[in-house]
Amino acid sequence: MRKLVLTMFISLDGFINGPGGELIPPPFSADLAGKWIGYNLGRFDMMVYGRACYEGMVDFWTSPAAPPEEAARLAAIEKIVLSRTLDRADWGRARIMRDDIAGEFARLKQMPGKDMAVIGGGRAATSLLALGLIDEMRLLVTPMLFGGGTRLFEGGYPRTGLTLEGAEPLDNGSVLLTYRLG
Repeated sequence: MRKLVLTMFISLDGFINGPGGELIPPPFSADLAGKWIGYNLGRFDMMVYGRACYEGMVDFWTSPAAPPEEAARLAAIEKIVLSRTLDRADWGRARIMRDDIAGEFARLKQMPGKDMAVIGGGRAATSLLALGLIDEMRLLVTPMLFGGGTRLFEGGYPRTGLTLEGAEPLDNGSVLLTYRLG
C-alpha cells in the first residue's frame, strides 16, 4: 500500500517560510542534493501541494532560472493541488482536489505506484494530519531561525504519537528527521 509522506523543510523555530511568506531554502550542499532532492524524486511518483505552494513551484520551475533536467522531471510527476479557490492547474500532470479528500486519498493509497509526497503548505499539512491521512513525516530541520512566518502545524488535529525512524545530520548543518505516525 502506498504511503502519504509529509516531506518538508522547517526552520529550527518551527516555520516553513519567512515572515513575509518568502521561501527560505536550506543551504545547498551535496547531501541536500542526494539525500533530499534526489531521494524525493526517486521515492515519490505523486506530489501534493497546497495552493500557495503550488503557485510558487509553478513560478520557479517554469522560469528560465529552473534547472532544465529537474524541471522536466518535476513536470512529468503527477501532482495534486488541494484548493477550493484555484481555477486551473496546468503544470505538467496536475489536478485540483477539492472534495472528499479523505476518500480520494484512501483510494489513491490502494492504487499501484510509489509513495505520495506532501511537499508544501502548512494548511494542507494540517488538514491532512487532522484527517489522519499522513503515514510518515520526513522533516529537514534547517540550521536557521526565521523569527516568524507560517508554522508547519497550527493545531486543530488530535494528539498524535510519532515513532522516530531516523535522524541524520547533513553536511549543510541541517538534520533530516523521519517519523512514522501512530
